[in-house]
Amino acid sequence: MNERIIVGITDAQASRRALDWATRRAADRHQSLLLVSIVGGAVGAVGEGRVVDAALERTQEMLDREAARIAEFRIPVETRIGRGDPVEQLIRAAENSALLVIGSDYRGHGLGPVRGHRGIRIVAGAHCPVVVVPDIDVSERRGVIVGVDGSEISEAAIAFAAAEADRRGESLTAIGTWSPLAVPMGGLAYPDDYVENMQKLTAENLGISVAGLRQDYPDLHIEQVVESGLPGAILSRHGATASLVVVGSHGRGAFRRFLLGSVSEEVLAKLTTVTAVVR
Repeated sequence: MNERIIVGITDAQASRRALDWATRRAADRHQSLLLVSIVGGAVGAVGEGRVVDAALERTQEMLDREAARIAEFRIPVETRIGRGDPVEQLIRAAENSALLVIGSDYRGHGLGPVRGHRGIRIVAGAHCPVVVVPDIDVSERRGVIVGVDGSEISEAAIAFAAAEADRRGESLTAIGTWSPLAVPMGGLAYPDDYVENMQKLTAENLGISVAGLRQDYPDLHIEQVVESGLPGAILSRHGATASLVVVGSHGRGAFRRFLLGSVSEEVLAKLTTVTAVVR
């Protein structure tokens, strides 16, 4: 893996937000950027060659403008035009890269479409962490949120989130969730000792998961939160006031890499802030 960040570029406002986010990270971590835009593949229509040539020319002009817009940061920037399916091309471009950053036209609850399948497919298929930047102004927000479930993937998400929080000089909130056993209670409440024990066990596991961060980031303020409920909904609610949410993806292997866990998919479907999916 190299220290290059791939950024998917289109003419949308969300794409510019994505590039701005990636640029700041690259400048802070001394990384380079590769700006990638995709032009559709040939279908054999009459006159298609002229259309493709014009599209390639316009696309290169757009990439050049975006590269010039961030020139003041003095970081290495390259551009590339891919041909074919955007999902496949971005996944391929991000192989062996440190990070893939893409924009989303989602602008918040009731203000834009739910995140489309194309974006979720990119996140699910990528070999590296993917950051999805919605069309939401998060410049005044502070704090990094990470979902913790005690898994190996969760550890990777914690490491990513802690590094980002430390880089930004922001606090880190690690969230552990639990749900009561789904049984037909017939309107009866769960026993108090059961609820208290589930809360306690989740808190203990959460503490174990973040214990090593104190040594690596002695100045990082870490808050631990335990809540009962649906993990995706809880993370999205906390993310509504945060600058970044980090979740893990449990996809494995050649096929399972293209599947997202229910929590990751739920968070991505209705973005409340910039969201990183780590595998």
